[in-house]
Amino acid sequence: MSGDVLLSKIHAVNSNIPVVIISGQEDISTAVDLLKKGARDYIVKDDNTKDLLWRSIINIRENSDLRQEVETLKVQLEERFSFDSIIGTSRAMQPVYKMLKKAIKSNINVSITGETGTGKEVIAKAIHYNSNRSKHPFVAINMAAIPENLLESELFGHEKGAFTGAVGRKLGSFELAKEGTLFLDEIAEMSLSLQSKILRAIQEREFTRVGGTELIKFKARLLTATHHDLETQVKEGKFREDLYYRVMGLPIALPALKDRGNDVLLLADFFIKQHCHENKIKALKLNKSGKEKLLKYNFPGNVRELKAIIELACVMTDTNGISAEDIHFSGLSKQQDINYTNKTLRSYTLDIISHCLKKHDNNVLRAAEELDVSKSTIYNMLKSGELSNN
Repeated sequence: MSGDVLLSKIHAVNSNIPVVIISGQEDISTAVDLLKKGARDYIVKDDNTKDLLWRSIINIRENSDLRQEVETLKVQLEERFSFDSIIGTSRAMQPVYKMLKKAIKSNINVSITGETGTGKEVIAKAIHYNSNRSKHPFVAINMAAIPENLLESELFGHEKGAFTGAVGRKLGSFELAKEGTLFLDEIAEMSLSLQSKILRAIQEREFTRVGGTELIKFKARLLTATHHDLETQVKEGKFREDLYYRVMGLPIALPALKDRGNDVLLLADFFIKQHCHENKIKALKLNKSGKEKLLKYNFPGNVRELKAIIELACVMTDTNGISAEDIHFSGLSKQQDINYTNKTLRSYTLDIISHCLKKHDNNVLRAAEELDVSKSTIYNMLKSGELSNN
């Protein structure tokens, strides 16, 4: 049979098989036609055939390895940002999982709120990689990390000559996201003038590059995040009310790590394994004194701080276990979980017990053991309504 028929039959069996065609024909149109039909290479028979064939095989192997690496990374990425890999079983995290499931079933805008370091971008990526847009780009931009005079260009792109230093056309985040997801982190950190331009882009689903006139369609899904209370920002005139209603969409509020109880230990174990794997060192384990020390800390820097603490502890330990002596907290903040204002002794007592219950996911027995009080004391406070188990 002819080369093009054989090529078709091979690809009918397995389209991934690379096919190199060696022929005496020097007609360029024939070679182009075969390459269009899926041949990996076309080599003309001459004195250099052997060298050209080896070079072609080497390129095919390298491309195959690259494709395999891409597929592996893709699988790892999907596993990393699957909902199952979001670590936490505490009661405080259950509303988050509930909203995540709703977020992937539609294209509604999603607003993620939470203290700095709670993992807002991780949640955004989980939404994207579990949605029907997962095969399209995920583009994230931190509004607080870019100078105000450059932010508009970063968002919408610019044309050549739009301003001093604009030596060529630049595509912005709104355009690079294509039909994927655009994640605007720290959205409250914008001037009111830029807010109006973003509002128009979201509302009209189109925008123009800086210095340009062409209208470009905005096709991506929008996710936003902030550690601010946007309602308060609106009332104070720092955030446009009309933009607030546009970006609010489906709200997901991430709890602070101090309110997630034993999730601290689950996350610590994950970070230990991650550190050991990345640094190719023997497996380490958190021992009892290490666990107790972590559970007593309030983590003002949330999950990000925990990760840094664990990585340092993995370096500091001289054994296969991480103890309290290996764990070092930052001196940047004091542990002030209780609001020390003018209160009665009874109020202080209720605050302390309430905090301890939250830390242990409302496990009365564990809270009573830590505070050295009887279970009945806490149960009576709950029964009387002085304490809430929410």
